[in-house]
Amino acid sequence: MLIAHDLGTTGDKASLHDDDGRLRASVTVAYPVRFADGGIAEQDPRDWERAVVEATRSLLERTGTDPATVTGLVVSGQMMGAVLLDEHYEPVRPAIIWADTRAQPQTEQLVDRLGEREAYALLGHRLNPTYSIAKVMWVRDHEPDVYDRVRWFCVAKDFVVHRLTGRLATEPSDASATNAFDQKAGTWSRAVIDAAGLDISIFPDIVASTEVVGTLTDDAAAATGLPKGTRVVMGGGDGPIAAVGAGVVAPEDGAYVCLGTSSWISFSAEQPVLDPSMRTFTFDHVVPGQYVPTATMQAAGASVTWINEVLSPEPDGRTLSELVAQADTDDAATGGLYFLPYLLGERAPRWNPDARGAFVGIGRHHGRAHLARAVLEGVAFNLAVCIDAFRESGSTIDRIDAVGGGAASDAWLQIMADVWGVPVRRRSVVEEANSLGAAVVGAVGLGLVDSFAAARDLSEVTAEFVPDAGRHDQYRQRLGRFDEAYAALEPWFGAH
Repeated sequence: MLIAHDLGTTGDKASLHDDDGRLRASVTVAYPVRFADGGIAEQDPRDWERAVVEATRSLLERTGTDPATVTGLVVSGQMMGAVLLDEHYEPVRPAIIWADTRAQPQTEQLVDRLGEREAYALLGHRLNPTYSIAKVMWVRDHEPDVYDRVRWFCVAKDFVVHRLTGRLATEPSDASATNAFDQKAGTWSRAVIDAAGLDISIFPDIVASTEVVGTLTDDAAAATGLPKGTRVVMGGGDGPIAAVGAGVVAPEDGAYVCLGTSSWISFSAEQPVLDPSMRTFTFDHVVPGQYVPTATMQAAGASVTWINEVLSPEPDGRTLSELVAQADTDDAATGGLYFLPYLLGERAPRWNPDARGAFVGIGRHHGRAHLARAVLEGVAFNLAVCIDAFRESGSTIDRIDAVGGGAASDAWLQIMADVWGVPVRRRSVVEEANSLGAAVVGAVGLGLVDSFAAARDLSEVTAEFVPDAGRHDQYRQRLGRFDEAYAALEPWFGAH
């Protein structure tokens, strides 16, 4: 057996897999996020550690699994954060996670020193406050007493792997999401780190995603209930890991969309894809020699969760599925209401940390179902702009497989197919796609399977949503109005 952990934004999903990666069971342990004005989004790294311990024990107990049969453990995690540790590897402050956008001034410093296009060519990413290096700079500039104690920087899964094994390292997929990684050289970029005014010695060693970085320490074994000596594989960032979970390990596997708290469109490629307008970016894949060109929006599932919380307060009793069902009606699809899904600022395609959510075109006749429908459509519209950016860069996207919690919704996948004009297919593993991808990385690292190609057989297409030509034509017209609404509000977003 293998145990995979996926450290998401709202909780850790632990999953149990056969040695070939097949999913047996999963357990989720939640933890909080602190959102605050000014673009603040933070978590306590110790909550991740506690969740991994609790989820491991719960998974073993619920399935009746003999701990001695567990071959190894692997970790996937949220990307682009900043975990700062002292010389004893203890956090000096809460982790600044991917959704945090407060480091705009530090980003502007990097742009001034490096050049925006020059940095994009070097990193495969725009310079942006959502990336790790600007967040480290922010702590240095605003919390100097805290920063004086910093000895190490890492991201979420690296912190947990250290807690399990005593070894601190990272790997290319997460390194490529820091804005500090030279994608062509495959190393930390001294040019960027020097421009940031940081010491390169705080950045951990980079190893392969499939490397066995160690075995459980005595303390970790006692806490999790697993045997001492259980091997731990490095793992990877949740974006590239999700690609493996969707069976996307080579260019011929096509594109996929992950519908989680954030959402992204991605595929596998043999070279980074650089968009002339810098709307998209490229991660290193966990598959050696491959890259994952990606366009990620900040608040996809987060927008749907938010509208459900607003429209369905306790003790109303309505559930998210009921709200989506109300949105999937002819009356709700009136076409005159738009939602800009920028509750957490935006990465692709806008790259504007000041952007905010907005309903545009509200009329007296609009009610609960219309608002919910507009949110579902707004996410689909935003992702459509991302798809268009890839096509304009020469990429072919003629179908899209869907994973992530949002992929369970027939209504949402049909809206996406109609907006995008391509078939959208649900995979058999959706909510556990990241864990499945991590398990494959673990199986490869432990020598249990020969290659990443095994991922293709671990989930299958269970439903296909074909676009309606008439609705697609209407949505393409409305997509222009969606872009016009953002363009009209963009100056207002930036007027603090």
